[in-house]
Amino acid sequence: MEVPLLFRCPISMELMKDPVTISTGVTYERKNIAKWLHTYKKNTCPATMQLLESFDLTPNHTLKRLMLSWQGQTAPSSSSLGRIDDNEVVLLLRTIESTPFKVRYLKKLRLLIEEEDETGDKFMKFGGIEVLGHIIFQVLMANSDFATFCACEEALGVLYHLPLLDAASTQLLLQPECIKSMAIMLQTGSAEARLHAVTILKRMVKMDCTRGQVISDPDMDIFKSLLELLSDEIFTRASSCALDVLVETLVASRKNRLKAIEGGAVCVLIELLPDANRSKCEKMLFLLKLLCECAEGRSAFADHGLAISVVVKKILCTSELGTKLGVKILWLVSSFLPTERVLEDMLMFGAVKKLLGLLHMHGRSSTKDKALKIIRLHGNSWRQYPCFPGELKDYLISMQDS
Repeated sequence: MEVPLLFRCPISMELMKDPVTISTGVTYERKNIAKWLHTYKKNTCPATMQLLESFDLTPNHTLKRLMLSWQGQTAPSSSSLGRIDDNEVVLLLRTIESTPFKVRYLKKLRLLIEEEDETGDKFMKFGGIEVLGHIIFQVLMANSDFATFCACEEALGVLYHLPLLDAASTQLLLQPECIKSMAIMLQTGSAEARLHAVTILKRMVKMDCTRGQVISDPDMDIFKSLLELLSDEIFTRASSCALDVLVETLVASRKNRLKAIEGGAVCVLIELLPDANRSKCEKMLFLLKLLCECAEGRSAFADHGLAISVVVKKILCTSELGTKLGVKILWLVSSFLPTERVLEDMLMFGAVKKLLGLLHMHGRSSTKDKALKIIRLHGNSWRQYPCFPGELKDYLISMQDS
């Protein structure tokens, strides 16, 4: 059974167990809002971004009773809207287009689609994507108001619950105006709207017909929006989707990589890497590798005081893929931007020791070859440092002589 939106925490989008209300009137799961306020030191409401007058958490007993009552129901819901025929779908679409009260009818449409997949197919068949696209575009208008913003959020909610989009529908949603609207939702929308927007983007970039097209306008703020969402440590579902979108779009074109670098991607990835789990770590290292293939990316990496330290710690400590990507990043930076600071950091933060350790591993691999190239390229420089271990000096000398 679908969990009613009222019973979901706006932060995690999961069923609440201990609902509490904050000063803005919004209710959250206690542990999630406590983490937001006290662990991450935030002073705003996650859903509305309003400044909080106080940090008091008031138990919402009424909502808790409603949730317990809902959970205790075992019979099918008596409020089921049932199936609707083609004529009713067309009428609903026309109503959504013409009425000033779009939110009400979009909510109804969303409930119908959630209950019956066939309704979503009919909706798409009769041009529903075009109707939603027009609503989403309206948020860019200079005279757009709060009702328009709410309608855009609801339209994204309908799109989120639709079956897999076809190529024609996806191309419509790829229009620059629609992508700009999604960027606005990623920045200022509710937690649910941000999840819907980034999930829709993820579905689009995974389609072969869109590869490289989703982020094509150099003036868009979409990269900054994705990076901001990626940094949201409390909203993990949306953060994971943002990471997947970044992987697909940066693979697609060099222009996207340059735009991501300009938006601060290198700095964000470096700061998130230390606490990333294995899967996220591998994806973040892959993104850093892509960015360091550009001169601008290598420069941003070299300028960050903790970049080499963070990457070195992941070598031989995460996975074989993580080690491979970490060594590739060090090879790119040390080969094409071997500044004195880069070489010093590699020595001081243990990169040289780990690279030499890789050479002792059995078998041959591209990672081992990269490590050997780095050692041969900079071994003489590292030997000159007084802090360089004596036993490693002898080993480097033997390597240089061989």
